[in-house]
Amino acid sequence: MHQHSDLAPPDAAWIDHRDALHDWLGELPADAVLGFDTEFMRRNTFYPQLALIQLGWNGRYALVDPVAFDIGDALRPLIGDGGAITAMHSASEDLEALSPLLPHGPHHLFDTQIAAAFVGMGLGISYRALVAELTGAELDKGETRSDWLQRPLTASQCAYATLDVVYLKPVHEQLAARLAERDRTAWHAEDCERLKQRACHREGDAQPQRSFRGAAEWRPEQRALLRRILRWRDQAARTLDRPRPWLLEDALAMSLAQQPPTSASALEQRTRGQRALRSPQRVELLDLLRVPLDADEVAAAEPIPESPQGEAKKALAAMKTYTDNRATELDLPGGLLCPRKVLEEYVVTAQWPEFLEGWRRDVLHDGLTRLLP
Repeated sequence: MHQHSDLAPPDAAWIDHRDALHDWLGELPADAVLGFDTEFMRRNTFYPQLALIQLGWNGRYALVDPVAFDIGDALRPLIGDGGAITAMHSASEDLEALSPLLPHGPHHLFDTQIAAAFVGMGLGISYRALVAELTGAELDKGETRSDWLQRPLTASQCAYATLDVVYLKPVHEQLAARLAERDRTAWHAEDCERLKQRACHREGDAQPQRSFRGAAEWRPEQRALLRRILRWRDQAARTLDRPRPWLLEDALAMSLAQQPPTSASALEQRTRGQRALRSPQRVELLDLLRVPLDADEVAAAEPIPESPQGEAKKALAAMKTYTDNRATELDLPGGLLCPRKVLEEYVVTAQWPEFLEGWRRDVLHDGLTRLLP
């Protein structure tokens, strides 16, 4: 089916009640390397809807149906708190979907996509390409856009889902060995830890306006109002479980901050067509736009980093050359070591970026600080 040979994918146990999951996990040793994947849907909700969990260990496979029963904390003893290594590929969205069950993620996460970047296989390699490179097997992506919340799943969906964990064991073994050869095991573990913290962070961004470059030169009061609108949008999207743009598209949020409407009818006219913005939300939003900003709220809105100009632009070019050279010396992708946008912010704010803490600080700090304008 999905393999380069004509072998059918291995059978997987279909688990739709808690006792069966408990029994399946109970047979694993405390230090198991567990292949782990999820399928989730995120078409019209704020939170990803977990639709399936795939598990693989030592030639045994399970498809767990989180729609059929409350998994609760069943995964936590082995995966959340225990000694098992959880091997996943490009885990950030899976971790977000799992965060109600595993609030802090797997205790020992091994992300195979991050590992591949550390061992010279490029940034952001797909699971399919990684499996082909390391095992010679060809995976079919036919079910990528499937409806994973339908029941029963088709035989094709079950086969596809099972194959997503079949190759995690050999892939993990090879990548772990290559990381050790290059002395990159600790760096990889640190980046997996960081991925977990980002994905499991449940609160909204306290300074969402900072990613709105177009508002960088606005007056402080307008920036503070934009921040207020964006934080409200985030909270309302979570409460309603609807995507943020369904409440307010970015351009509309900026327009309301620049020219707040003064009446309910003016607000209604300007926000027509926003799918999740109903009368109760419009009332909230109008109240929000009418309440005057005080000095504390204006001061609390951090400035938006501008694009580097003049001396800063020259310094950015020098920093980019420096980080590219360091990446080449270390045989790492430049984007893994230090993405350009991180340098842009550093050169404008002169504040050492959080992204460059940890092992990156040891590698880059002295060289980059010397290049600040």
